[in-house]
Amino acid sequence: MKELFRDLLATMGIYDAPREGRVHGLLAEYQHPGALLSAAKRMREEGFRHYDAHSPFPIHGMDGAMGLGNSKVGFSTLGGGLTGLALGTWMQWWMSEVDYPLNISGKPTFAFEYGMPIMFELTVLLAALGTVAGMLALNGLPRPHNPIFHSDRFARATDDSFFIYVSASDKKFDVTKTAEILANAGALHVETVSEPGEDAAGDGVARTETVSADEVPVMTPRL
Repeated sequence: MKELFRDLLATMGIYDAPREGRVHGLLAEYQHPGALLSAAKRMREEGFRHYDAHSPFPIHGMDGAMGLGNSKVGFSTLGGGLTGLALGTWMQWWMSEVDYPLNISGKPTFAFEYGMPIMFELTVLLAALGTVAGMLALNGLPRPHNPIFHSDRFARATDDSFFIYVSASDKKFDVTKTAEILANAGALHVETVSEPGEDAAGDGVARTETVSADEVPVMTPRL
């Protein structure tokens, strides 16, 4: 049940890292949209599911590369619309037949014809509200805090850089192996995202590994 709930949260972009580990995940930076698209596809092919891509603008084909499928917001829109239609119909009937019936020249106290405007308005209103509610829920919003916000590099995600974040909640996650996959996919930089005051060494001191020129630095920022 816990794994099922964790997978459900992951579909909303909320990644619950295992409590036994202090690392939330890995954040990899890529040079351009094509590299990000290719890396996202590579992560899916490797079997990862708890990961997300961040870019300053929408990238055509990213949904397919990540295997996201069609949006499910339409179901909440449909549910809201049907609820509005039923509510409008019931309200018109109850007011005319039960609460305050009026005999006007022997005409029926309730008829669909005169109730149409109210039914239509409530259908549109609740469908719109259902759309907004569904969008917020499926995106895990509002969410004022996210561990990756502590990364200085991630601030460029709304400007000129491209990132992939892989959560430690993914069943295939391993810090070393996952970092290698991200690097082999063309990452310019890979860093771990940890709990505040913690890093890979456990002493709360931020450091960058010294690596050869053909390797990607793996950095743990102080949060």
